[in-house]
Amino acid sequence: MKVQRASAAAWRWKREQGMDKSLADVVARILQTVRIDGDIAVRTFTAQFDGVAAADHPHFQLRVPHDALAEAWARLSPDLQGTLQRAADRIRHFHELQKRRDVEYIGEDGERLGMTWRPLHRVGVYAPGGRAAYPSTVLMNVIPAQVAGVEEIVLVSPPQPDTGYPHQLVMAAAHLLGVQEVYRMGGAQSIAALAYGTESIRPVDKIVGPGNAYVAYAKRMVSGDVGIDSIAGPSEVFIVADASANPAYVAADMLAQAEHDPEAGAVCITTHAPLADAVEVALAEQLQQLPRREIAEKSLAAWGALVVADNLDQAVAVVNAAAPEHVELMVQNPNKWLKNIRTAGAVFLGPYTPESVGDYYAGTNHVLPTFGTARFASGLGVDDFVRRMSYVEYAKHTLEAHAMDICTLAHAEGLQAHARAVEIRMQEEEG
Repeated sequence: MKVQRASAAAWRWKREQGMDKSLADVVARILQTVRIDGDIAVRTFTAQFDGVAAADHPHFQLRVPHDALAEAWARLSPDLQGTLQRAADRIRHFHELQKRRDVEYIGEDGERLGMTWRPLHRVGVYAPGGRAAYPSTVLMNVIPAQVAGVEEIVLVSPPQPDTGYPHQLVMAAAHLLGVQEVYRMGGAQSIAALAYGTESIRPVDKIVGPGNAYVAYAKRMVSGDVGIDSIAGPSEVFIVADASANPAYVAADMLAQAEHDPEAGAVCITTHAPLADAVEVALAEQLQQLPRREIAEKSLAAWGALVVADNLDQAVAVVNAAAPEHVELMVQNPNKWLKNIRTAGAVFLGPYTPESVGDYYAGTNHVLPTFGTARFASGLGVDDFVRRMSYVEYAKHTLEAHAMDICTLAHAEGLQAHARAVEIRMQEEEG
């Protein structure tokens, strides 16, 4: 991997969510077919894309039986059961702190203004099932919805060709959280079923969760008909490191991103040129021991970088320009520099806070903005599953006090009926 010099102006991290027209056409056809043919289309596409031979049979049930969820949990080792329970408890505790409170205000003329929060009624969660199974994704998407008070949570995940059911870990996590409505379907067909409904699946209000390119395109296309969280892209990390950083730690954390996907990005920006050289050596050594070595090598070749900055101000400027999903501050006094990070999905402070702790166990959410969207987007949280609703109450004397200003504005905009709605009340009182 080539070591590059950084200037905030010269070094650029360019990742874009491009639109592959051929892929978009395929997804659009799947969405339309499911919208018209419902369960038949979902079963047909499940057989075609997921390799489940019986999936297109009329008697193939898309919904996973409750017994299968319980059995998946029971087959886990006690150690893994305990770990998942503890992780869930930590995630729930942190998200409980995010709950919104209603506000109310009584104005000087007696007007009562308020804002109250209402949970979404029905939410769909997509759990991937391709290169690996992600029970952590189930926890991270379901728990904030539960904390928000969502009444109905639906989980969809692709079936495994050998069992015809979603991965055991996904089903076990669903059982742990009490999610009873689980469907064995994935890809664009599952997004269509969630968005538009079928004979056996009622539509949802919002769809969350990461997936492959087909899922991402499908979520983009149904957005507007239904809410979505974001268009998830490949994972990425920027590690800001000074001379105090341990090169083995930096390399390990870069590989933790690189093993996700050949398109994942891992960048180290350091103020200490010898560290960049040491990280390069450590990467080569650690790659030899990595089971997913081939994926990580492709990732580093395409989207890995070692960048030398003149100082930490310059390094932080590069981070803010890139707006990456994850930022690690492996520097002396990382809290001092935290306030300078403006655009990141999540920040990890110090040498003993690898990004893995946020992925699995700390309690913060690992569903984060990618592709530079941290410039304007945030990670998943309780707010994503509620909507705010304002309310207003005027007494007669309050309307009398405000009537002239309201009518003046309404007439200025040429909306005479708006003004009349106030004036008629005033005339009635005069009469």
